[in-house]
Amino acid sequence: MSEKALAELLAKQAITERLNDYCRAMDRIDDLLGYSVFHPDAPADYGEIFKGTGHGFIDWVHQSHTGMLATNHKISNISIKVDGDNAASETYVTMHGRIPGEGGAVMEVSSIGRYLDRWEKRDGEWRIAHRRYLTTMDETRQVGTIMSPTEGSRDRRDPSYDLLGAIEQETA
Repeated sequence: MSEKALAELLAKQAITERLNDYCRAMDRIDDLLGYSVFHPDAPADYGEIFKGTGHGFIDWVHQSHTGMLATNHKISNISIKVDGDNAASETYVTMHGRIPGEGGAVMEVSSIGRYLDRWEKRDGEWRIAHRRYLTTMDETRQVGTIMSPTEGSRDRRDPSYDLLGAIEQETA
């Protein structure tokens, strides 16, 4: 494998891991992890939802999502093109969220769209330099019978942090 091909493969893996970090930051409302995905000066355009910086979007999520009972972000169909220390990606995303409704009902918010990201590698780290979110479809509906309660937590007390932190300590 050539050095160029290896560098491109490593860049694609690093970008994919950042995209996964973004989803985890959204679901756990982990501001520091969310900030680490964007360069501080990165514009973030989520259409009618939010326009500002990536860090500003993380702050907005912290305020607007804390009342949600649970969220789950899933990404797929990740296409990445790399050119040296610059890259571009298109990523499909599906978000499901549970919110309290009237009279004790539980509502589900579903949103499907795509992230169009420009990436830059600065100081050895890949981060989003510009994000545009395109909504494909969304809906809110009442949830029927809930079969089991939500487990874990929407913050750094979630058991996944202990698990992954233990692995990091073992490999350090």
